[in-house]
Amino acid sequence: MLELKNIHKTFNPGTVNEKRALNGLDLSLRDGDFVTVIGGNGAGKSTMLNVISGAYSVDEGSIFIGGADVTRLPEYKRAPYIGRVFQDPMMGTAATMQIEENLALAARRGQRRGLKKGITRAEREEYRELLKILGLGLEDRLTSKVGLLSGGQRQALTLLMATLRRPQLLLLDEHTAALDPKTAAKVLDATETIVRRDNLTTLMITHNMRDAIAHGNRLVMLYDGRVVVDVRGEEKRRLTVEDLLEKFNQASGSTEADDKLLLS
Repeated sequence: MLELKNIHKTFNPGTVNEKRALNGLDLSLRDGDFVTVIGGNGAGKSTMLNVISGAYSVDEGSIFIGGADVTRLPEYKRAPYIGRVFQDPMMGTAATMQIEENLALAARRGQRRGLKKGITRAEREEYRELLKILGLGLEDRLTSKVGLLSGGQRQALTLLMATLRRPQLLLLDEHTAALDPKTAAKVLDATETIVRRDNLTTLMITHNMRDAIAHGNRLVMLYDGRVVVDVRGEEKRRLTVEDLLEKFNQASGSTEADDKLLLS
């Protein structure tokens, strides 16, 4: 479903601010893979999502989504393939519109617009059932303005909107990092439920090693713009945080993992 081949990306090349973000990155995801991604600050995690989505162009390499070569496609032409949730809970929703209006926008994504009735009774019932998955009581607040919701509620709504049209690829960029622990746990539970229900191919960046171990069927660790650890299946289920740190030290040939990973 996703294939990254020898991806290179350098910012400000040839200047004193040159930063090599991706350094020959190779990664393949099968249909239905739920991959958690960890790594220290500057490892290339967010840059990887940005080159997949088309927000950044690549200097070298190829990107395939569902078998289609999207390497040279602009961001808006990749949008039909991708659902994305960012770290900032304020992104992804329209604050001045109602909850049901936001969901209607997401449901009509990519469709022709006409002068028909805005939201039908059947659609409203569908949205109510979808919102129950979140466990935040939003199903009883369909006409509330999104700007009145908490950050956690908005982020959960953004997750629902990003997956409403069942994208081929779901990108989650530390989507619980700005939330309190209790709300973050609810959003992660909702994420797990939606991804499993729709068998969504998912890349989830997280700064929390325990969350990376607990969720998904595969775990990838980045270091210096490339994959240094890739575990799945039974091996992933047996992982501990101490195991991850040791694997990182072995793969990177460095003992700086403890600080870089724990501080990120």
